[in-house]
Parts: sequence; structure tokens; C-alpha cells
Amino acid sequence: MSGVLVQNMSFKAGQTLALTGVPNADSTNFAINIGHSAEDIALHMNPRFDAHGDQRTVVCNSFQDGNWCEEVREGSFPFNQNEEFQLKITFTNEEFLVTLPDGSQFHFPNCQGAEKYKYMHFEGEVRIRGIEIKWTNRLNKAT
Repeated sequence: MSGVLVQNMSFKAGQTLALTGVPNADSTNFAINIGHSAEDIALHMNPRFDAHGDQRTVVCNSFQDGNWCEEVREGSFPFNQNEEFQLKITFTNEEFLVTLPDGSQFHFPNCQGAEKYKYMHFEGEVRIRGIEIKWTNRLNKAT
């Protein structure tokens, strides 16, 4: 397994994950996985420059019980090779709200309905420069 693996740092409902990275100059794709383990992924976000038959497409999915679920393809692709990006993922019990680098947003269902995930894996042809988890609209919440 390659990439950046974060385990046992909770990402809870009501929080936002901010991720900063730079796709390699020759990147074909990279992936962001959030879930309970490598075999139980609630959100698999895969920006594809040119991979798996897709070009300049963001593909999202989840992985449960040894099977991929239904793929969702997003229209916006604001990623460029060798250029820094920042994206945000806001997590609720019902969904993940993803804000892409150009400010466009899309929703992906939290099919598992979990209130926290402790597995985050950032893999592929990308250099991760920053990972930050913050409370969304924080008002006297304990971290």
C-alpha cells in the first residue's frame, strides 16, 4: 500500500476535512478513501486525468462487503497536473459534501450512515501537502 495512510484519527459527522495536494506532472489519477478500513470505504473519490477509460473526470464510489457499489461521475474537473489544489469534504450522517478547488460542490451519500470514520488513505500520483480536520460551524464543541 502506498500513499498517505491516516488511521485512528477520527473524522466525525459535523467536521470538514481540508486536503491540499499536488498531482504529479505525469499523473493519470489519484484517490481519496474515507471509511473504516481498506475493505470498508464510505467515500472513494478518484480524480482521473486519463485512467480506467475516463479523461478529466472525478469518479466517486463506495466499497462494502468486497464489492464496489454504484459509480457516480461528476461534471467538474478543476485539477491540473503539477498544480496545487485544495478540496474540502464536509461529513454529515447523511452525506459527504465535496467542495472542489474551483468552488463547485457535489453530494455523495453516506450509505453506511456512520457518525465517524477512522481510516483515510490518499493514494496515487499525488503529493499530499496538508491534511486538516475542523468542526464545521464550530460552536463550543469539544474536539
